Amino acid sequence: MSSIPDIAYTVAVWAAPILFAITLHEAAHGWVANKLGDPTAKQLGRITINPIKHIDPVGTVAVPLFLAMISPFVMGWAKPVPVEPRYFRSPLLDMALVAVAGPVSNFFMACIWAMLIKLAYLSLETSQLLTFLVEMGKNGIIINIVLMVLNLLPIPPLDGGRVVAGILPPNIALPFMQLERFGMVIILLLLVSGILGKILWPIVMHFVNIVSVIFGL
Repeated sequence: MSSIPDIAYTVAVWAAPILFAITLHEAAHGWVANKLGDPTAKQLGRITINPIKHIDPVGTVAVPLFLAMISPFVMGWAKPVPVEPRYFRSPLLDMALVAVAGPVSNFFMACIWAMLIKLAYLSLETSQLLTFLVEMGKNGIIINIVLMVLNLLPIPPLDGGRVVAGILPPNIALPFMQLERFGMVIILLLLVSGILGKILWPIVMHFVNIVSVIFGL
């Protein structure tokens, strides 16, 4: 059984990466939606990197903390940014662009964490703080790549489902999006059964390796 200091350390090295990952993910959705003509997220103050605006008590706090203590696979979610397709010129296509902004932002954030690790490695000093930052950076890369890959699964309401709907003919896209009501149930079943991890982990590690090679880690 883990000691309280061990649990506190685990929480500390995961908290910032998770908060930044989900915050930037949702802010990116809102930013692209605003650029495409939907002011809803901007009016609600959701185009911000302030985590408080995006925190969901269960998805942002409880679930990641629980998973961090029992599993190497950590995930979480924030309050979804509201998007009103009626503001868009091409609702399905524009929704796809809004959706893909989230995973793209997570890859960008993974690269930021990689740069932090690189700077720590280049430092001539060694300290507990640098060790802490490196471990936090490694977690930051992993959590962002996990969120990117997970959200690209073609299952509504995940971003990948919305991207697929955006490229399908309308007569097929609309029935496809009806799967959204069952989407989270499907995802949870895949997670609990272990199938989700077997599908995602090789892809996640492939992208983690790509980021590592790019930054020479």
